Amino acid sequence: MTTRVRTALAAATAAALTAALTASLAGTATAAPAARDGHDATRRALRAAVADGVPGATATVRDGRGTWTATAGVGDLETGEPRSARDRYRVGSITKTFVATVLLQLEAEGRLSLDDTVDEWLPGMVRGNGHDGSRITLRHLLNHTSGVYNYTADEEFARTHFLADGFLRHRYDTVPPERLVAVAMSHRPDFAPGASWKYSNTNYVLAGLVVEEATGRPWGEEVRRRIIAPLHLRATSVPGTRVTVPAPSGRAYSKLAPTAEGPSYDVTELNPSIATAAGEMISDSADLTRFYSALLRGRLLPPAQLAEMTATVRTDESDESDRYGLGLMKRELDCGVTVWGHGGGIHGSSSEAVTTGDGRHALALNFNGDWSGDSEAVIEAEFCGK
Repeated sequence: MTTRVRTALAAATAAALTAALTASLAGTATAAPAARDGHDATRRALRAAVADGVPGATATVRDGRGTWTATAGVGDLETGEPRSARDRYRVGSITKTFVATVLLQLEAEGRLSLDDTVDEWLPGMVRGNGHDGSRITLRHLLNHTSGVYNYTADEEFARTHFLADGFLRHRYDTVPPERLVAVAMSHRPDFAPGASWKYSNTNYVLAGLVVEEATGRPWGEEVRRRIIAPLHLRATSVPGTRVTVPAPSGRAYSKLAPTAEGPSYDVTELNPSIATAAGEMISDSADLTRFYSALLRGRLLPPAQLAEMTATVRTDESDESDRYGLGLMKRELDCGVTVWGHGGGIHGSSSEAVTTGDGRHALALNFNGDWSGDSEAVIEAEFCGK
């Protein structure tokens, strides 16, 4: 989920960790020498993230020259084992692009319209405190213009699932999606449908439920059948309530606190039902570059639906550099290059996956800590060379 547990920049928390990170900075890249591979700035940005306090980083680039991978730092603070380019990790809100793609496929098949209201598919679910599902369309959900309150912003939910005391007691609990929606309904909406833009994980919990109503199958099964299997994404999965991350994978670390101070906790194991269709999925960097490249090249959607997905709205009234489509963000980088993709954060895992509009140059990366590091700097480094 993009409402991240990470809150601030910080250095390593102990001398042993600092020593492990320092040792890891040299020689962990898995690519050709920098003088020939053209990714020297990206490699430096990954190492800078580790120097900033991220335990470990992994990245994959797919471009006209082939596939390039690099790692920095450690995947396991106890053993000192380095990060691997093959690591699987929780991708958080990158899940949203998969879910939006499925809904657009269903529209192309004539099984629903994005102009359908939420009430048509989930009657009575979006009600209370000013929420009205009869005024909210599926398009409003996918581009975050619904005004529906974000359940992860609820203080009690955050104490229970994001802060140390609550997380350590409840990390294995299963939370049904209807309960997540109910948390949102206990608050007033942020604005009238279509009147503004605000990121809300609740939108995609609802979108996943609509997929299930339209198909009669779990949303995760539709993602597997329609995207994972056709693209042969062997490292990608929809875990449901499974608490582990499949091998090969490193560990994931969080402060579980509103600041970057204090101890780091191993949060690798958790029940991802607290994210469901808003951020439940697991993948690796190679699969994510393959997915976004295929999506932007038109392999997953007909032209009409891809055009809908890439029709964007402002996320900031004063800044046009970042705009949001349907489960897809458009970013104009400092050097003028435009990339499409999504970021994702969930306990102990911060990820980004982007590609150029022609799908020919893609990057995916992951940090296995959620309190430090600058993933935007890695993107700028890869596409702008700085």
